[in-house]
Amino acid sequence: MHEIIFWVIIAILVLDFLFENYLEYLNTKRMGTQLPDELKGVYEAEKYAKQQAYQRENHRFGMISGTFSFLVILAMFAFYGFAFVDSIAWNLTSHVILAALLFFGIIMFASDIINIPFSVYDTFVIEEKYGFNKTTPKTFVLDHLKGWVLGAVIGGGLLALILFIYQKTQSMFWVYAWGVVAAFSVFMAMFYSSLIVPLFNKQTPLEDGELRDAIQDFAAKAGFKLDNIYVIDGSKRSTKANAYFTGFGAKKRIVLYDTLIDEMETDEIVAVLAHEIGHYKKKHVTQGLFISLLQTGIVLFIFSLLINNASLSKALGVEEPNFHIGLVAFGILYSPVSFILGIFMNMLSRKNEFQADAFAAQYFKPDALAAALKKLSQKNLSNLTPHPLYVFFNYSHPPLLERLKHLKRFES
Repeated sequence: MHEIIFWVIIAILVLDFLFENYLEYLNTKRMGTQLPDELKGVYEAEKYAKQQAYQRENHRFGMISGTFSFLVILAMFAFYGFAFVDSIAWNLTSHVILAALLFFGIIMFASDIINIPFSVYDTFVIEEKYGFNKTTPKTFVLDHLKGWVLGAVIGGGLLALILFIYQKTQSMFWVYAWGVVAAFSVFMAMFYSSLIVPLFNKQTPLEDGELRDAIQDFAAKAGFKLDNIYVIDGSKRSTKANAYFTGFGAKKRIVLYDTLIDEMETDEIVAVLAHEIGHYKKKHVTQGLFISLLQTGIVLFIFSLLINNASLSKALGVEEPNFHIGLVAFGILYSPVSFILGIFMNMLSRKNEFQADAFAAQYFKPDALAAALKKLSQKNLSNLTPHPLYVFFNYSHPPLLERLKHLKRFES
């Protein structure tokens, strides 16, 4: 049985790699140097050529880095690399929780070290070449060090707690683990911006003035109580612009990138925030959290049924079943289900984006949102002509042209 599971895992990895590269190929076939008629007025010809060059370079680099990652993970399964790391962990400790923490710690650390050269090239060569990068070597190193610490403290702590629960409750562990994950998810949704973000970026309250007044006027009109409006120093790492909404209740806040404020007019910024507020008013934030927790519960339940299945561990070259090896095998076997669920989640997300656009258009100005979306696409060199199949499988947001077409319905 374990041999069948092994080959199923290999087949899943290979098929996923081939399919993702096929979608990338379809995207590249739509690239060109001439500005399509439907993009006139959105992109200047020179800007469009730069965008296409940026996309092509990212595609080539993605092919190289993606193929490398695929070969590494394939080798880990084919040559029983996970069994080797498992043996290292058990040689260092006989404690079940510590062994699992060492196992995942070694794998995550090694994976990050292996991928650092690709990250360096992406940040300091490609992003630098197209005028995006503002990250200094010092910031780059500190980001990685902070990421390791956070991963060890938060990820390691959560894993240790789940393993402790498993040891105490066995077959019912998934119920208690689900409760822990749910509580953690709600906590992070409420406090991520105030606890984690400050470790990497500086956030300051938006100063009094025209922009703050315009935002608060809109919030009052939309029946949305908003006291927390912050500006984040996104320019510390990139010239790309963005904005996001986070939190619940009294902890909800709007965060604007300083690059967004520098690039847009007041009405355009308010329109972007109106879109973000639309997500909250339409219950998209709560909806997303609920669906995520439901999926987590289902995954934990299925895993609880297979956790002691010796065939899962043997498929990875480990004779005695254990929690962390079984989790790795299960993660790959479950990935086709996750892939299908991801398609539906992307479809729902694209629908929600249209609803948030409609909210902004109805309560503010559709032309201001359209202008803001155009500026964001130009600023970030977004791909405006993705292949429909690529959009269907990978896009959580509708392409710009679809959003502009949708907004025209609200123009007077």
